[in-house]
Amino acid sequence: MIPPTFVLVRPQMGENIGAAARAMLNFGLDGMRIVAPRDGWPNPRAVAMASGAGRLLDHAGVFPALAPALADCHYVYATTARPRELTKPVLTPEAAMAEARAFAAAGKKVGFLFGPERTGLENEDVALANAIVTVPVNPAFPSLNLAQCVLLAGYEWRRQTEGAVPVPEVDLATGIEVERLGDHFEERLEAAGFFFPPEKAPNMKLNLRSMWARLPLTRADVQTLHGMLRQIARRLTPGD
Repeated sequence: MIPPTFVLVRPQMGENIGAAARAMLNFGLDGMRIVAPRDGWPNPRAVAMASGAGRLLDHAGVFPALAPALADCHYVYATTARPRELTKPVLTPEAAMAEARAFAAAGKKVGFLFGPERTGLENEDVALANAIVTVPVNPAFPSLNLAQCVLLAGYEWRRQTEGAVPVPEVDLATGIEVERLGDHFEERLEAAGFFFPPEKAPNMKLNLRSMWARLPLTRADVQTLHGMLRQIARRLTPGD
């Protein structure tokens, strides 16, 4: 079984990164990735706060942007307390971890996104996830500290070490494969004049990316869609 990877997106304080590492190791998780940390990396404050979990930080992957950090992931969950206009399955931590354990048992790589302390994840981040994880907290005070959110997710993973729900063996596409499919669709749709008017193009593209991430696409699905686009392009090329 492949344990999930926890991805800290644009974390702001080294102390919170260290506390998150400590929380992860409490529950036997050591796969951390850090995307565009505000104060750079390595961060001595993170190491000091991690205490005995410093080795986890030593092996953490650091990425300049979110998409490369998810390139090898088959399924991604975004943790957020705010309502979103993006259409995604919304799960409790318990339900998300039950599903994640089933994917992991099938040999699939799962990622969990945690947003920056002040603002949380942006819509552009959530668009790259397959599903949303929301904690049923007090609506008058929904904000969780970064390390608290990591701790809660880690606890649920550890708690469900037994009795994972089996899922059929499927060859899910990785994040980079879905990203390249999205690039291909944008290229063809741009050529066809689909993104009109221009001022609406960014939101249209964001919704398309969100749709691709929401679908549990297999590698065969992705190859089929690429083939469809190539064939349509050939048929529409003048002179063919």
